[in-house]
Amino acid sequence: MHTFVQRVASAANLNEYSVNPNSHWVNLKGSWTTHIVTIVVFRFLFGVLPWSTPELSWTLTNLSYCLFQYIMFHGIIGTPFEVNQGAYDNLTLWEQMDNGEQYTPTKKFLTVFPIVVFLLSTHYSNYDIATFIINFTAILIILIAKLPAFHRVRFFGINMGQND
Repeated sequence: MHTFVQRVASAANLNEYSVNPNSHWVNLKGSWTTHIVTIVVFRFLFGVLPWSTPELSWTLTNLSYCLFQYIMFHGIIGTPFEVNQGAYDNLTLWEQMDNGEQYTPTKKFLTVFPIVVFLLSTHYSNYDIATFIINFTAILIILIAKLPAFHRVRFFGINMGQND
């Protein structure tokens, strides 16, 4: 019988001095700038569509960024590199970042930035209730996935590794 919530066990103790090449890049210069450039590009692409309105383009920008961030940080497990004898095999990128430590500057930025994009999309959609609900649902999914209480937690068996 499948359970609603399962916690992923750690394959090994992670050394705080070991460098995971799969998640190390998020702490490098330019990583934060890439997120800002991504929003600008999304907004530009959705803004030049002939049938697009500013409200629609900001909503699509927010939804696209939330989808991009969910897939990138919470949807893919493991690492393409052979490091630490499989210690990262069942972890998402968010769980691998900073060896699982919470409230690091990078994790704070990656939590606050989607909120800023949500606020921008809500403002530029003139606080329309329909677009607010759509944008709020997207940001809520992203923020719940980032909560420390859900570190290594899987719902409905989604993202369970082969060894679990």
